[in-house]
Amino acid sequence: MTCTCGQNQALYAQLDEVINAHKDQPGSLISVLHKAQGIFGYLPEEVQAYVAEKMDIPLSEIYGVVTFYALFSMNKKGKYTFNVCLGTACYVKGSGKLMEKLQEELGIGVGETTEDGLFTIEGCRCVGACGLAPVMTINDKVHGHLTVDDIPKLVNEYRELAKAEEN
Repeated sequence: MTCTCGQNQALYAQLDEVINAHKDQPGSLISVLHKAQGIFGYLPEEVQAYVAEKMDIPLSEIYGVVTFYALFSMNKKGKYTFNVCLGTACYVKGSGKLMEKLQEELGIGVGETTEDGLFTIEGCRCVGACGLAPVMTINDKVHGHLTVDDIPKLVNEYRELAKAEEN
């Protein structure tokens, strides 16, 4: 498969380097897919097909791995991913309400990204910070002891951060 990807040609060249470095190593598929997601930001079907052909692995196997592991996403994510913990401790302390408020505030559902590409909402089963319940991560930063009233403040904080980074 040759890349007819225009502006993404440089990204596919990076992916080729990753594949060439790993394709002869048994069990390297997850590592290659992880690095591919790092390059593209997600794993759309065309990237999966490219990896499948270059590594001589059936596309169905690639798709099976991508859909099995929560680490992988087939949808483009926003600059900031709001990941609400829905584990038992967080849920009992109100994370379900946090999720509802976040969806209302951003106008999107779980697994979706805002039109401006800034925000994605996700849910997870446990962040491992039960003592801070309810917890949400925004990218790699943990926010604990949250209330529904904190959601608009956090959204605005990250909107302002995005504006500041643009300037």
